[in-house]
Amino acid sequence: QVASGEILAIAGVAGNGQSELFDALSGERTDVDGGDVYISDRACGGLDIRKRRALQAAFVPEERLGHGAVPDLVLSENVILTRYASDSALARRGLLNRSEAGGIAGRVESNYDVRASRPDPEARALSGGNLQKFMVGRELDRQPRLLVINQPTWGVDAGAAALIRQALLDLARAGAAVLVISQDLDEIFEIADRIAVISRGELSPLYARAEIDLERVGLLMTGARGPAGDEEIGP
Repeated sequence: QVASGEILAIAGVAGNGQSELFDALSGERTDVDGGDVYISDRACGGLDIRKRRALQAAFVPEERLGHGAVPDLVLSENVILTRYASDSALARRGLLNRSEAGGIAGRVESNYDVRASRPDPEARALSGGNLQKFMVGRELDRQPRLLVINQPTWGVDAGAAALIRQALLDLARAGAAVLVISQDLDEIFEIADRIAVISRGELSPLYARAEIDLERVGLLMTGARGPAGDEEIGP
Protein backbone atom coordinates (compact mmCIF):
# COMPACT_ATOMS: atom_id res chain seq x y z
CA GLN A 1 0.00 0.00 0.00
CA VAL A 2 1.20 3.48 -0.90
CA ALA A 3 -0.49 6.39 0.86
CA SER A 4 -1.11 9.89 -0.40
CA GLY A 5 1.79 12.17 0.46
CA GLU A 6 4.44 9.46 0.80
CA ILE A 7 7.23 7.91 -1.23
CA LEU A 8 7.49 4.13 -0.99
CA ALA A 9 10.73 2.77 -2.45
CA ILE A 10 11.34 -0.81 -3.51
CA ALA A 11 15.00 -1.83 -3.56
CA GLY A 12 16.52 -4.87 -5.19
CA VAL A 13 19.20 -6.24 -7.47
CA ALA A 14 18.23 -6.13 -11.16
CA GLY A 15 16.40 -9.18 -12.44
CA ASN A 16 14.50 -10.01 -9.25
CA GLY A 17 11.04 -9.09 -10.52
CA GLN A 18 11.16 -5.31 -10.76
CA SER A 19 10.07 -5.19 -14.41
CA GLU A 20 7.26 -7.69 -13.83
CA LEU A 21 6.06 -5.67 -10.84
CA PHE A 22 6.05 -2.46 -12.85
CA ASP A 23 4.16 -4.12 -15.71
CA ALA A 24 1.49 -5.45 -13.33
CA LEU A 25 1.07 -2.09 -11.58
CA SER A 26 1.01 -0.03 -14.77
CA GLY A 27 -1.41 -2.23 -16.71
CA GLU A 28 1.08 -3.33 -19.33
CA ARG A 29 0.23 -6.78 -17.98
CA THR A 30 -3.49 -7.28 -17.41
CA ASP A 31 -3.50 -11.02 -16.76
CA VAL A 32 -3.45 -10.51 -13.00
CA ASP A 33 -6.47 -10.99 -10.76
CA GLY A 34 -8.75 -7.96 -10.90
CA GLY A 35 -8.53 -7.53 -7.14
CA ASP A 36 -4.75 -7.68 -6.95
CA VAL A 37 -4.21 -4.02 -7.90
CA TYR A 38 -6.24 -1.12 -6.54
CA ILE A 39 -6.00 2.54 -7.46
CA SER A 40 -8.05 4.89 -5.27
CA ASP A 41 -10.03 1.92 -3.92
CA ARG A 42 -10.93 0.70 -7.40
CA ALA A 43 -9.94 -2.83 -8.41
CA CYS A 44 -8.09 -2.43 -11.69
CA GLY A 45 -6.01 -5.56 -12.23
CA GLY A 46 -7.85 -6.11 -15.51
CA LEU A 47 -7.64 -2.50 -16.71
CA ASP A 48 -5.05 -1.52 -19.31
CA ILE A 49 -2.61 1.36 -18.89
CA ARG A 50 -4.90 3.88 -20.60
CA LYS A 51 -7.74 3.20 -18.18
CA ARG A 52 -5.36 3.39 -15.22
CA ARG A 53 -4.13 6.76 -16.45
CA ALA A 54 -7.77 7.87 -16.49
CA LEU A 55 -7.75 7.15 -12.74
CA GLN A 56 -5.06 9.85 -12.40
CA ALA A 57 -2.18 7.39 -12.31
CA ALA A 58 1.12 8.02 -14.10
CA PHE A 59 3.91 5.65 -15.05
CA VAL A 60 7.59 6.01 -16.03
CA PRO A 61 9.27 2.79 -17.21
CA GLU A 62 12.96 1.96 -16.89
CA GLU A 63 13.77 1.76 -20.60
CA ARG A 64 13.71 5.17 -22.22
CA LEU A 65 13.94 4.69 -25.99
CA GLY A 66 11.43 2.20 -27.33
CA HIS A 67 9.40 1.93 -24.13
CA GLY A 68 9.10 5.33 -22.50
CA ALA A 69 9.41 7.19 -25.81
CA VAL A 70 9.31 6.37 -29.51
CA PRO A 71 12.77 7.32 -30.84
CA ASP A 72 11.70 8.74 -34.23
CA LEU A 73 8.73 10.76 -32.96
CA VAL A 74 9.14 14.34 -31.78
CA LEU A 75 8.50 15.19 -28.14
CA SER A 76 5.02 16.60 -28.76
CA GLU A 77 4.02 13.36 -30.50
CA ASN A 78 5.37 11.38 -27.58
CA VAL A 79 3.18 13.52 -25.33
CA ILE A 80 0.16 12.54 -27.43
CA LEU A 81 0.91 8.83 -27.09
CA THR A 82 0.69 8.89 -23.29
CA ARG A 83 -2.04 11.51 -22.80
CA TYR A 84 -4.56 11.31 -25.62
CA ALA A 85 -6.82 8.90 -23.71
CA SER A 86 -6.90 10.90 -20.46
CA ASP A 87 -6.61 14.56 -21.54
CA SER A 88 -9.74 16.01 -23.10
CA ALA A 89 -7.84 19.15 -24.16
CA LEU A 90 -5.49 17.00 -26.22
CA ALA A 91 -7.94 14.69 -27.95
CA ARG A 92 -11.65 15.22 -28.49
CA ARG A 93 -14.09 13.42 -30.77
CA GLY A 94 -11.26 11.64 -32.53
CA LEU A 95 -9.31 14.84 -33.31
CA LEU A 96 -5.85 15.58 -31.90
CA ASN A 97 -4.90 19.07 -30.79
CA ARG A 98 -1.28 19.23 -31.93
CA SER A 99 -0.95 22.82 -30.78
CA GLU A 100 -1.88 21.74 -27.25
CA ALA A 101 0.62 18.87 -27.46
CA GLY A 102 3.35 21.27 -28.53
CA GLY A 103 2.50 23.56 -25.64
CA ILE A 104 2.73 20.69 -23.16
CA ALA A 105 6.07 19.55 -24.57
CA GLY A 106 7.43 23.10 -24.38
CA ARG A 107 6.21 23.52 -20.80
CA VAL A 108 7.86 20.25 -19.77
CA GLU A 109 11.13 21.27 -21.45
CA SER A 110 11.08 24.58 -19.59
CA ASN A 111 9.98 23.32 -16.17
CA TYR A 112 12.32 20.32 -16.10
CA ASP A 113 15.37 21.82 -17.79
CA VAL A 114 15.20 19.54 -20.83
CA ARG A 115 17.98 20.75 -23.11
CA ALA A 116 17.61 20.24 -26.84
CA SER A 117 19.38 21.57 -29.92
CA ARG A 118 16.11 22.66 -31.56
CA PRO A 119 12.44 23.04 -30.65
CA ASP A 120 10.42 19.82 -30.45
CA PRO A 121 13.20 17.40 -31.46
CA GLU A 122 12.87 13.65 -31.98
CA ALA A 123 13.23 11.69 -28.76
CA ARG A 124 16.42 10.03 -30.03
CA ALA A 125 18.07 13.46 -30.39
CA LEU A 126 18.11 13.98 -26.60
CA SER A 127 20.82 12.74 -24.29
CA GLY A 128 19.81 10.03 -21.81
CA GLY A 129 19.54 12.48 -18.94
CA ASN A 130 17.46 14.98 -20.89
CA LEU A 131 15.13 12.29 -22.19
CA GLN A 132 14.67 10.99 -18.64
CA LYS A 133 13.81 14.51 -17.43
CA PHE A 134 11.31 14.80 -20.27
CA MET A 135 9.67 11.45 -19.44
CA VAL A 136 9.38 12.31 -15.76
CA GLY A 137 8.18 15.83 -16.49
CA ARG A 138 5.61 14.62 -19.01
CA GLU A 139 3.99 12.48 -16.32
CA LEU A 140 4.28 14.99 -13.48
CA ASP A 141 2.81 17.73 -15.67
CA ARG A 142 -0.49 15.85 -15.39
CA GLN A 143 -0.42 16.33 -11.59
CA PRO A 144 -1.21 12.65 -10.97
CA ARG A 145 -2.57 11.22 -7.74
CA LEU A 146 -0.29 8.19 -8.15
CA LEU A 147 3.12 7.87 -9.78
CA VAL A 148 4.91 4.56 -10.35
CA ILE A 149 8.47 5.06 -11.59
CA ASN A 150 11.09 2.41 -12.35
CA GLN A 151 14.78 3.40 -11.94
CA PRO A 152 14.14 7.17 -11.92
CA THR A 153 17.78 8.28 -12.20
CA TRP A 154 19.44 5.32 -13.90
CA GLY A 155 22.25 6.46 -16.19
CA VAL A 156 21.78 10.21 -15.71
CA ASP A 157 24.26 12.81 -14.46
CA ALA A 158 24.24 14.25 -10.95
CA GLY A 159 22.39 17.41 -11.94
CA ALA A 160 19.56 15.54 -13.67
CA ALA A 161 19.35 13.07 -10.78
CA ALA A 162 18.99 15.87 -8.24
CA LEU A 163 16.26 17.56 -10.30
CA ILE A 164 14.29 14.31 -10.68
CA ARG A 165 14.54 13.40 -6.99
CA GLN A 166 13.38 16.86 -5.96
CA ALA A 167 10.46 16.59 -8.38
CA LEU A 168 9.42 13.31 -6.75
CA LEU A 169 9.64 14.86 -3.28
CA ASP A 170 7.58 17.85 -4.42
CA LEU A 171 4.93 15.57 -5.94
CA ALA A 172 4.57 13.64 -2.68
CA ARG A 173 4.39 16.88 -0.69
CA ALA A 174 1.55 17.96 -2.96
CA GLY A 175 -0.39 14.89 -1.82
CA ALA A 176 0.35 12.26 -4.45
CA ALA A 177 1.33 8.66 -3.72
CA VAL A 178 4.74 7.85 -5.21
CA LEU A 179 6.10 4.34 -5.74
CA VAL A 180 9.79 4.24 -6.70
CA ILE A 181 11.53 1.06 -7.89
CA SER A 182 15.28 1.64 -7.68
CA GLN A 183 18.63 -0.13 -7.40
CA ASP A 184 20.26 3.02 -6.02
CA LEU A 185 20.30 2.64 -2.23
CA ASP A 186 21.61 6.17 -1.65
CA GLU A 187 18.67 7.47 -3.65
CA ILE A 188 16.23 5.31 -1.71
CA PHE A 189 17.45 6.50 1.69
CA GLU A 190 17.45 10.10 0.46
CA ILE A 191 13.83 10.30 -0.66
CA ALA A 192 11.82 7.35 0.74
CA ASP A 193 9.39 7.44 3.65
CA ARG A 194 9.05 3.66 3.64
CA ILE A 195 11.22 0.94 2.10
CA ALA A 196 10.67 -2.63 0.93
CA VAL A 197 12.98 -5.04 -0.88
CA ILE A 198 12.18 -7.36 -3.78
CA SER A 199 14.22 -10.55 -4.06
CA ARG A 200 13.54 -13.54 -6.32
CA GLY A 201 10.11 -12.17 -7.08
CA GLU A 202 9.09 -11.89 -3.42
CA LEU A 203 8.44 -8.62 -1.62
CA SER A 204 9.68 -8.09 1.94
CA PRO A 205 7.61 -6.37 4.65
CA LEU A 206 7.48 -2.58 4.50
CA TYR A 207 9.76 -0.64 6.85
CA ALA A 208 9.73 2.99 7.89
CA ARG A 209 13.01 4.55 6.81
CA ALA A 210 14.05 5.03 10.45
CA GLU A 211 13.50 1.32 11.13
CA ILE A 212 15.93 -0.03 8.54
CA ASP A 213 19.53 0.60 7.52
CA LEU A 214 21.80 -0.22 4.59
CA GLU A 215 23.01 -3.44 6.17
CA ARG A 216 19.48 -4.73 6.67
CA VAL A 217 18.50 -3.80 3.12
CA GLY A 218 21.59 -5.62 1.86
CA LEU A 219 20.57 -8.77 3.73
CA LEU A 220 17.04 -8.58 2.34
CA MET A 221 18.42 -8.16 -1.18
CA THR A 222 20.22 -11.49 -0.80
CA GLY A 223 16.98 -13.17 0.24
CA ALA A 224 17.28 -12.93 4.04
CA ARG A 225 14.20 -12.19 6.07
CA GLY A 226 13.30 -11.72 9.72
CA PRO A 227 15.05 -9.72 12.46
CA ALA A 228 18.29 -11.69 12.30
CA GLY A 229 18.16 -12.46 8.61
CA ASP A 230 17.80 -16.16 9.37
CA GLU A 231 14.70 -16.72 7.27
CA GLU A 232 14.72 -16.47 3.52
CA ILE A 233 12.42 -14.91 0.97
CA GLY A 234 11.06 -17.39 -1.51
CA PRO A 235 11.46 -21.18 -1.71
